[in-house]
Amino acid sequence: MDDFDINKERLELALEAAGLDLWENNLVTGEVTRKVSKIFAELGYGEHESGAYMDELFKLIHPDDIPVIRCAVESHVAGDSAQYRCEFRIRAKDGRWVWFANYGKIMDRHLETSGQRFIGVTFNIDDRKRREAELSAANRKLVRQNALLEKMNLMLQSLATTDPLTGIANRRQIMEVGVSEVQRALRLAHPLSLLVADIDLFKQVNDTWGHPTGDRVICAVADACLRSVRSDVDIVGRIGGEEFALILPETDGTNAQGLAERLRATVAALPISAAENAVLSVTLSIGVATLSPTCTSFRDLLIQADRALYGAKDSGRNCVHLLPA
Repeated sequence: MDDFDINKERLELALEAAGLDLWENNLVTGEVTRKVSKIFAELGYGEHESGAYMDELFKLIHPDDIPVIRCAVESHVAGDSAQYRCEFRIRAKDGRWVWFANYGKIMDRHLETSGQRFIGVTFNIDDRKRREAELSAANRKLVRQNALLEKMNLMLQSLATTDPLTGIANRRQIMEVGVSEVQRALRLAHPLSLLVADIDLFKQVNDTWGHPTGDRVICAVADACLRSVRSDVDIVGRIGGEEFALILPETDGTNAQGLAERLRATVAALPISAAENAVLSVTLSIGVATLSPTCTSFRDLLIQADRALYGAKDSGRNCVHLLPA
């Protein structure tokens, strides 16, 4: 055995140990001068089924992968890439699609026969591709689960801060925002006011018309409050059964009292449908409080607004009352 045969034998052993199948194509004639016999045997094909020409081999390649292969080959032939590299699926005899990698290079660019001998190796990467697909599917599932978790967290946050009947802020949210707004107003030396409004004689509404009508009254008043304030600045909340709070940043006592009067008039003129096609109306008593040297926390502000509310009720209801600073 001469050196050529020895080296060839060594190459064959190295390729087999590495799981590589050597191939060679003639790019001029299209002839497969060395077939990937091990690959076709692995796929279940006999020697006569592997095909002698590249165009016939394409019949076994996944249709989606053919443009990818052609593009990779053309790029290498044109000299745009130093090496041909591609990954694609080949149909096994039993119908399965099996992933392979294909690496190759034109070996004779510098010769007169330049562009004829195209030599490379093919090897099975199906396990890797399936692991990648499983990982990709797991990542997609994780993304969906995270999106669902975020949505659920937002729902929980909304439930924790929103009154379920009216959709406005609940007492907890009003208290948290109130503390934050008082701190901000004190830090910037800006005005801040608070309205506390109560539906007059609401128990009579429930006793006379029933709780469903009472709920409609509460929702109608909540909507009137929302329409009376600045949607991007003020916050409206339900802090009791028929009691509402309106936090008004950048608003002094005079302007807060004016807004309260407009809200009172709006609600008094509001027709609300009741049972048996009847229409009823309700009124509000509103207390107004503003940050001052003697009122420097949200707790103080809420106490002042409550006192002002009781003053409005003592004055006959359906009115606005602002405690003297």
